[in-house]
Amino acid sequence: MLLFATAAAGAGALAIVARSPSLISGCDRGSARPLQLGSDSLIYAADGSRLGAVPTTRNREPVPLERMSPWLPKATVAIEDRRFWQHGALDYAGIARAALADLRTGRIVQGGSTITQQLVRDRYLGRERMTLSRKLREACLAVDVARSASRGRILAAYLNLVFYGHHAFGVEAAARTYFSRPARDLSLGQAALLAGLPQAPSLYDPVRRPRATLRRRNEVLAALRQAGEISAARYRIAAARPLGLRLGDRYSRVRAATFFDAVLRDLVRRYGARRARSGGLRVDTTLDPRLQGLASRAIAGWLHRRADPAAAVVAIDPRSGAIRAMAAATPGHERLRFNLATQSRRQAGSSFKVFTLTTAVEQGIPLSSVWSGPASLTITTRRCLNANGPWIVHNYADESTGTMSLLEGIAHSVNTIFAQVVMRVGPSHVVEMAHRMGIRSPLRPVCSITLGPEGVSPLEMTDAFGTLASGGIRHDAQVLGRVSSADGAVLARLRPGGTRVLARHVAEQVTYALTGVIRGGTGTAADPGRPAAGKTGTAESFKDAWFCGFVPQLVACVWVGYPQAEIPLHDVGGFADVVGGSIPARIWHDFMVPAMSGVPVRPLPTVSVPPLGPAVPVLPGTPALPGTSAPPLGATGAPPAAGAPPPPTH
Repeated sequence: MLLFATAAAGAGALAIVARSPSLISGCDRGSARPLQLGSDSLIYAADGSRLGAVPTTRNREPVPLERMSPWLPKATVAIEDRRFWQHGALDYAGIARAALADLRTGRIVQGGSTITQQLVRDRYLGRERMTLSRKLREACLAVDVARSASRGRILAAYLNLVFYGHHAFGVEAAARTYFSRPARDLSLGQAALLAGLPQAPSLYDPVRRPRATLRRRNEVLAALRQAGEISAARYRIAAARPLGLRLGDRYSRVRAATFFDAVLRDLVRRYGARRARSGGLRVDTTLDPRLQGLASRAIAGWLHRRADPAAAVVAIDPRSGAIRAMAAATPGHERLRFNLATQSRRQAGSSFKVFTLTTAVEQGIPLSSVWSGPASLTITTRRCLNANGPWIVHNYADESTGTMSLLEGIAHSVNTIFAQVVMRVGPSHVVEMAHRMGIRSPLRPVCSITLGPEGVSPLEMTDAFGTLASGGIRHDAQVLGRVSSADGAVLARLRPGGTRVLARHVAEQVTYALTGVIRGGTGTAADPGRPAAGKTGTAESFKDAWFCGFVPQLVACVWVGYPQAEIPLHDVGGFADVVGGSIPARIWHDFMVPAMSGVPVRPLPTVSVPPLGPAVPVLPGTPALPGTSAPPLGATGAPPAAGAPPPPTH
């Protein structure tokens, strides 16, 4: 009797709420703070294909009623609130019926809540403990909602908000999770299954408790038959069918994981973690899926054994900074916690000589200037002293390259020549140039900076080489083409404009010099069969190997190395020692050739370089080149072997 009295009192109290304007005005929605559930942010490639959803524990994609199977609202109303279209916010007959059922069983078995009340509960009240005062507030808010919204809007809001289990909130997420299809394509049986879940998602879990789910689904089908929505024959056919689950990975699977990670980090940096994950953002990126696939295949063509090192490829449109491909592979290793393309900091080796060369050209040192390249060079200048004493520079394999122009020196990557160049221009100026062109990592202005001992990422190097490809205009590397909010407002767009950081004639001279690397220098294996410029790079003891290069329409960098430690690259892919001109140059070639298939061939700049220029002395006490401010070089070296052919170095 006490239970009946309580239920009756509750029903009477709800009736008073519904008829009392003063009570309703005291608990309007303005006094209630809606729960922030949000919706999934989805990420797409430049061609509109889907890359994935930003990871979250609550998957939700709101859709209007017209984009749901018509069986979904019918089944939901039939099992949750069969008089939904007739009663107001509260169903007094339902409340009385629930009170009677509770009395017969001696426990609460029916709540009598309408869909409007359940919407209010999910939207405003959350996990508050069930009390009479909470029930009254729920009823009061439900009346307020019913006065301001149509039945259709209320039902759509409920279907887009209610929890269906397995992190799925709303029918679209539920349909994608359990059946791998959109809500509009659900069959009668599938819609009935979903409609039965909100009452107890754990109890009726289709994955873990299929028998209970089957019974519940058939209860919903029976409710549809009782409501006159389906015939007895249709009920029998639908009830005889299995659940037909086809679990989806829409919210867990991502394509182009390395690039996707970079997008996610950029979104969090711009909008914060909460909005990035559940702000309902539509993110259209710069990724070209065709180029992404080509980058992955180019790596796999050379590095596929479990013992092979890792590799990363980044490709950027130098005219805008848009990242078109970002691939990484770690054969034999689990997926790393950091992004090899954007977060790794590895020695750039001789590819860093590009910044020394650019500094030299900007300071007026001509490409035709003549330098001596002994097999080794000992530099005794005080600022170059290290823990072992003087700075001792060796060429690759300790070969003597003789006398050659700066143009030839970069083509054959002669260490001893560039040790002299960096002393002429000043290490601090090389650091400043690298940062100006696109390197963001901290760099120390040490004398050996020209040989690339400092850690940089493949993304940074690609961005910096893009400055040369664009004729001296720096474009920030970008992954976002357009970001739209849930209401369609555009929050961000690709910024194609850049900043001029090099005079055009400087960029053109350096570009021309780098074409020699591919035409007849250390990077001939990269030759794509069209005008191209690039630079090889090999770190000390073969621990890292690089090739960075470009054509006018695309710039790309390849890095190869072991991610877990700086391990020498020995006996990989048929090469005793991996240098920039071996596997990295070949990966670059295998990517760039198909990437540029069908793209018009465009020339790179050509400049007039006199056959002979000023000779630059290597002995101490000689004056610096005209137009430079660096002090005379203090160095000792073996006499050059005049006329010796340049060796295949870094």
